[in-house]
Amino acid sequence: MLIETAPAPSRPAPPHERPSSFAIDVPEALLVRARAGERAAFEQVYRRFERPVFTLALRICGEREAASDVLQDTMLKVIARIGDFRGNGSPFWGWLRQIAVNEALMHLRRGRRQAGELPVDGHEPADDSAPPPPAAADTAQLQRALAQLPAATRGVLWLYHAEGYTHEEIAALMQRTPSFSKSQLARGTRRLRALLQIEENDHA
Repeated sequence: MLIETAPAPSRPAPPHERPSSFAIDVPEALLVRARAGERAAFEQVYRRFERPVFTLALRICGEREAASDVLQDTMLKVIARIGDFRGNGSPFWGWLRQIAVNEALMHLRRGRRQAGELPVDGHEPADDSAPPPPAAADTAQLQRALAQLPAATRGVLWLYHAEGYTHEEIAALMQRTPSFSKSQLARGTRRLRALLQIEENDHA
């Protein structure tokens, strides 16, 4: 009698191979119109990227009001600088995403909240291959769990798991070291898993 075995679970794709929420195609004709200052073109760009910018800002900053501020500041900066974007093989969404990340982290620094991070416990090694957090039952559940993490830890988790940044890139953005990013990823992922489990038990 043959025993059927379940296929081995697939490993999550490396961060640099995961699609970004910002990976939205923008026609060159639309960018030309936006560079020329056409208001309707700017409105189309805004509508395309409103959701990913707000979501990123909400995950990093932890508050809807702060996320709205980051969204506004990001799009104002995009409007002011769109004439500087030349592409050179890089997608427009990558350029816009970089502005959004910088604005979100700048907001944290202004609020003096980025210093918050999960402490080193002295015996747990940083896990560079930490799997992504489990999918929450709903967006609100995930947001509640993320809100309980320190700001810097939350930022590392989102940039690494959701946006595919490397530890070296995160370190440069946060003005820290790759080791800091790796340790916060490992500890933050474990803490988020525990928080989501508590959420599930509370709503069971």
